[in-house]
Formats: sequence, C-alpha cells, structure tokens
Amino acid sequence: MIAETVCCAVSAAGLGIAAVTAYRKRFLAAARVAAYSLVPVGLVMTGAVGWLARTAFSPTAWAGFALLGCAWVLFATTRAVERRRGGTRKERRAAARAAAPEAVAPAASAPSLGGARKPAARPSGAQGSRPASASGGGDDFSDIEAILKKHGI
Repeated sequence: MIAETVCCAVSAAGLGIAAVTAYRKRFLAAARVAAYSLVPVGLVMTGAVGWLARTAFSPTAWAGFALLGCAWVLFATTRAVERRRGGTRKERRAAARAAAPEAVAPAASAPSLGGARKPAARPSGAQGSRPASASGGGDDFSDIEAILKKHGI
C-alpha cells in the first residue's frame, strides 16, 4: 500500500515537472519527462509493484537471488578460464590433431638448400688467387655457390 502511494506521488511530481518544462517551450523534453513519470503508475496498475514488495521482504527470494549470483559467478569464471586455455576441449583436440605432422610422401626429396652446409673446399687454383676477405665474407655466398654447382653453372 505504501509502495503504491509513493509511486503515485512520484508520477504526480514528474507530471508537474513536465508541465513546467512545457511552459518553458521545451516540448520534446516535456514529453520525455511525462513518459518517464507515467511508468510508476503503470507498474502499480499491472501489479508489478506489489510483486516486487512481496519479493523484497521474502527470505526465500533473497536466497534465490544469491543462488543466481553464484551461478553467474561460476559461469563468468569458467568462460574466463576457457578463453585462457584457447577454447573448449573439443576445439583443443581438433587443433592438436591439425598440428600433428602428416606422413611424408616416400618420393619426397630433401630441400636443395637444406641446412647451412658449407660446400666442399676447392683448391685455390680453381677460383684464382682471391683471398677470402675479397669475396665479401666467405660464408655469405656459399648458398648461392651450392645452387650454381647443382645446376652445373
């Protein structure tokens, strides 16, 4: 009963503020204030205020709200942990299967540049009497030399 009276008083005050706002030639703002001020009366007429008043003073309702809060905390925690791990268990298994190395074809050859292997040492007469420092660091062109040798150039 008190809640309904308070809602009606709030609505009356809101309608008064809307009237003053309209008097100041701010009709759009006045219509908005009037709309907000009619909400409490509408809630009283639908019975929502009575239900809310009964719920606010019920220990069972508060226990229900506490359980809903616990459920929400558990849900949020599990989602956070799932994001840190990178998805659901099913998604992680699928990713692990996709990352597993597939079987290599039996006729596959090793890459031509393989590792950083140095070509076989040549006699100094084959390239002339160039010192190693003049060739630009020696190791820098070893890969290129290996490719050229492979193609017979």
